[in-house]
Amino acid sequence: MYEKINDGEYPTITESKAIIRFQDCDPLQHLNNSKYFDYYFNAREDQVAKLYGFKFSEVFKNYRTSWVVYQHQIAYIRPAVVSEWVKIFSRAIYFDTDTLVTEYFMTDENKTELKNFMWTTSKYVSVETGRRVPHQKDIMHYLAATCEKDVNFNQISFNDRIKVVKQELLLKQSFL
Repeated sequence: MYEKINDGEYPTITESKAIIRFQDCDPLQHLNNSKYFDYYFNAREDQVAKLYGFKFSEVFKNYRTSWVVYQHQIAYIRPAVVSEWVKIFSRAIYFDTDTLVTEYFMTDENKTELKNFMWTTSKYVSVETGRRVPHQKDIMHYLAATCEKDVNFNQISFNDRIKVVKQELLLKQSFL
């Protein structure tokens, strides 16, 4: 379902590059608000498969479970525009027995300008009943190994977290 890399030490933040497609933009040539979700979710699926060897389809097949979106918090800070290369980052910032919070953000190609920021809360559910179920032991192990430990999700607000990420971009800290 997932592979150990670097002697079991996983990077907690994932990064990929994408180009903003004309078909995904509004008449002002800005990325359509709803398309940020597609860019983020597609990037995350590719990122965790490549970095951790994690495949969502195997969770579905092996456990008959999946994460379903419960809530989004999203901030549109600067527009991403047609034909622009952007960087997409994602990381798990919180989990418990049946919940996962993933943080996503998009920057310009040079990682100097924050364009968008999002938190997605997902619940782990049985595909047969649609009801919440606890994460299996190996899923909990995977989440513990890949969750960012430096984000105190229960103590920081969404807007304060945006300020932290903007400051990190400004300082160009090594996590990017």
